[in-house]
Amino acid sequence: MFLRYFLPACLLAYLLTTFVWRSYAVWKKTGINPFTFKNSDTAHDFVGRVFKLTFALVILVVLVYALLPAAYAYLAPIGWLEHPWLQWIGVVFLILSLAWTIIAQAQMGEAWRIGVDTEHRTPLVQTGIFRISRNPIYIGVVVTLSGLFLIIPNALTLLILIVGLVLIGVQVRLEEEHVGKMYPQEYADYCRQVRRWL
Repeated sequence: MFLRYFLPACLLAYLLTTFVWRSYAVWKKTGINPFTFKNSDTAHDFVGRVFKLTFALVILVVLVYALLPAAYAYLAPIGWLEHPWLQWIGVVFLILSLAWTIIAQAQMGEAWRIGVDTEHRTPLVQTGIFRISRNPIYIGVVVTLSGLFLIIPNALTLLILIVGLVLIGVQVRLEEEHVGKMYPQEYADYCRQVRRWL
């Protein structure tokens, strides 16, 4: 019963803090809309569309689990993974990843974007969490998706996790290519000192 309340509350907290509040804070400080995905046919914007679809599936699966327990069976639960200790690991993952993501976004400051910003030159952040990972926010997203899968293992959360991993792998490379063009030498030095993940 606890998880039926926890998951929607966690999803709402994640949405409000990491998307709504952070986007507002960046816009308020810079006047720039941090959402950079558009409707073109580029690889970047295709990734953005699939990200949106994946996020919609996360909302769907959480709402079905929380509000329509009878319909949850249609998501093909993976029974042999439904253990309380795995679910509690998932809860810890969600809480830690939310805190980690909020900290990483705060440390990015006005450089934070959703996607690749080709219209504005953003600062190269190398301090705080970014001293141990070049992509800490994406690590947070991976841990979040893993936590969701551990709490409610089913065919849809497994698909979300796999698609999320592939999308993040592509998006990270698009972003790193862009930053490398903006800061050729400085970013090359940073890459030699700090790993892509951990």
